[in-house]
Amino acid sequence: MQAIPDCGSFEVCFQDGRPSQYFYWDDNPGRRSITIGLSQEDALNQAKELTRTERDKLIKAKG
Repeated sequence: MQAIPDCGSFEVCFQDGRPSQYFYWDDNPGRRSITIGLSQEDALNQAKELTRTERDKLIKAKG
């Protein structure tokens, strides 16, 4: 199998056993417009935002 260049995903894992959430990205603008995908930067920002939101929920619950 050959890897597809300029694309990938970020995975956000949850400690409570929920399924991981994936943020797929594609830095090929032509392909991205077909798949309605995100750029790598946008996917990373969304993954980080979800991680922060989940962390804040845990902090509040322990608080």
